[in-house]
Amino acid sequence: MSADTVVPEMVRVEKDHSEKACFSDDRLAEIEALVKRYPSVQSALMPVLYMAQEDYGYLSMDTQQMIADVLGLRLMQVREVVTFYTMFREQPCGSYLLEVCTNAGCMLNGANELVAHMCETLQIKIGETTPDGMFTVIEVECAGACGGAPVVQVNNVYHEKATAESMDALIAECRTAGGQ
Repeated sequence: MSADTVVPEMVRVEKDHSEKACFSDDRLAEIEALVKRYPSVQSALMPVLYMAQEDYGYLSMDTQQMIADVLGLRLMQVREVVTFYTMFREQPCGSYLLEVCTNAGCMLNGANELVAHMCETLQIKIGETTPDGMFTVIEVECAGACGGAPVVQVNNVYHEKATAESMDALIAECRTAGGQ
């Protein structure tokens, strides 16, 4: 960062102990330090979104507004990033997020049948969460691992050349382990 770069003053959102989202004091200090590393506050948006998703599980509208307030951005600037990237979730999901790539390479290698099997096994539809809150199955446009098609990403870990049997084993292992 050059000596001429002006780091905007962080806005501290006061905790009002309501149902609205608010960062902890420790998280706010972490965000303040993060913002100082970047030439503009908007550059810190993605890492702050990750922090919020880690803290709250997903990025509700209240959480997105809180992020905008903390960073001094407009809500639309936050929404543009949240809605563009598939790794940001706007709805709660299970302890295990099963993201099945259904793009061309994975589709041609059985992804559609795989996602149907997983949904049948878990007795849910795409985008739903099991009643115990453990699993959510979603389709993603491209996992970027065509050589390992079909690919299922489970909580940010890729499982390439996935089969119904390998997913059944993974689901059983997750059930044994319980929530995260």
